[in-house]
Amino acid sequence: MEGFRWIMKRFIKYLCVILFLIIIFISLNELVRPKYKTDLIEGSLISDYYNSSFDHDVILLGDCEVYANISPLEMYHTAYIKAFNRATPQQMIYQSYDILKETLTYEKPKLIILSVGALRNGSDKKNEAYNRLTIDNMRFSKNKFAIIKDSKTDEESYLSYIFPILRYHSRITSLTLEDILYFNSKKSISYNGFIINKDVKPLDNLPTKRPLSNYDFSKENMSYLDKIVKLCAKEEIPLLLIKTPSIYPYWYDEYDTFMESYAKDNNINYLNMIKDIDIMQIDFNSDTYDEGLHLNLSGATKASRYLAEYLKNNYSFDLSKSKEYETLYDNYAKNI
Repeated sequence: MEGFRWIMKRFIKYLCVILFLIIIFISLNELVRPKYKTDLIEGSLISDYYNSSFDHDVILLGDCEVYANISPLEMYHTAYIKAFNRATPQQMIYQSYDILKETLTYEKPKLIILSVGALRNGSDKKNEAYNRLTIDNMRFSKNKFAIIKDSKTDEESYLSYIFPILRYHSRITSLTLEDILYFNSKKSISYNGFIINKDVKPLDNLPTKRPLSNYDFSKENMSYLDKIVKLCAKEEIPLLLIKTPSIYPYWYDEYDTFMESYAKDNNINYLNMIKDIDIMQIDFNSDTYDEGLHLNLSGATKASRYLAEYLKNNYSFDLSKSKEYETLYDNYAKNI
C-alpha cells in the first residue's frame, strides 16, 4: 500500500509539472502571436466572424476588393439583408473554399457571394505575410489544417501555423503594449467584416491597359471554383459570383466573357459591378483611398447599397428588422 501511495504521489507530481509546462507553452503561444488589433487589423477579419450570431442570410468571400468595397451593415440599412463579410487580405480561391467549408460548420446561409477577382492570382502569389493574416486567427479545426496545407509556401513550416511560437519566438523580447492589452482578446475590429477607410486618394493616372498573352485562369483556380460551385449545389445554397467595382488591376473583357459563360453553364448568377459604376454614381476622384484599387467609405456605401438592391430584387430573404443588426448598425453609424 505504501508503495502504491508513493507511486501515486510521484505520478501526480509529474502530471502537475507536465500540465504547468503545457499551460506555459499555450500562454507563450498566445503572447507572441500578433494580435492584429491596432496594427495590421486586417488580420482580425477571420476571427471577427466567431463573435457573430451565425445567423446570416448572406456570406461574402474574397479578398481586399470585398472587405474594402462591401459593407454588410450598409446592406442591412438599405434592404434589411443580414450579411457577413468573410473576406481576408489576398484571399486566394482555394482559401475561399476552405473558409466556406468552415462557415458551413457554423451555419447555412441563404446565399454565398464569391468575388472572382482572385481568379487572376497564380500560385506565384502565395505569400507568407498574407497567409498569416488569413490563417493565424482561424479557429482550430480540420478546415484550418486544410487551409494551411493549401496555402503555405515551400519555405514555411506547417507546424509554425499550429504553434505560433515556432514562427514568432523572437517577439518575446520585443513585445508591445498591444500584446498585453489584447492577450487572448476576442474584440471585433471590423463591422461584420468591413473595414472603414475614410481616406481619399483620387485616381489621377490609370496605368495603360496592356493586352495579355493569355486570359485563361489557372487550372488550380478553376478546380477550386468548381469545388465551390459543387459544394453550394450539394448544400442547396445559391451562389452569386461578383466582380466588385475596383477598376485596377484590370478586369479584362475576356475575363468577363468567360465568367458569363461559366455562370450560365453552371446555372448560377454572375454580376460585374464595374459595368454599373455610373448607376452607383461612384466617382474615382472622391470614392477611392488608393487611386481606384479599392473604394473608401463613400464609395463602399454606394456599392453596398447597389448590391443590397440587386439581392433584394433577385433573391428571397426575410427582409425584416433584426434587433441584433439594429444594434450593430447603430454602432457602425457612430463611426461613419
